[in-house]
Amino acid sequence: MRPIHTLVWHCSATPEGKHFDAKDIDRWHKERGWAGIGYHAVVLLDGTVQPGRPIEKVGAHVAGHNTGSIGYSYIGGVSADGKTAKDTRTPAQKATMKRLTIEAIRKYGLKRVAGHNEYAAKACPSFDIRKDELGNLEGFKAGRR
Repeated sequence: MRPIHTLVWHCSATPEGKHFDAKDIDRWHKERGWAGIGYHAVVLLDGTVQPGRPIEKVGAHVAGHNTGSIGYSYIGGVSADGKTAKDTRTPAQKATMKRLTIEAIRKYGLKRVAGHNEYAAKACPSFDIRKDELGNLEGFKAGRR
């Protein structure tokens, strides 16, 4: 197993309330010339988790920071107009994201939980991990343990 020290959260940058899934993202990423979906997991609107790229393989989710990280994404992140960044997470998504983050902290001994926006000039994941519960779980502070 490859060493993993960071979890990076993303959004699919799709309009709130519109259903998309890992197959859609896989198709979009292939259209960009990638080998396939760059995320390791995708959280659907109802909180269901779909697998993406196998965890054993380095992701393609944050340029220059894929080695040693895993990338998870939730469906949404853009308002209904399809243009404006917005935290569109449903209660089911928030609960699943919390569970997945706790599991990753325990399983991989993460040193960091971050949002894509901490590595790139992007709104993704359309919320601030450092101010969100995901960055402050079980005494775990985003960026330090």
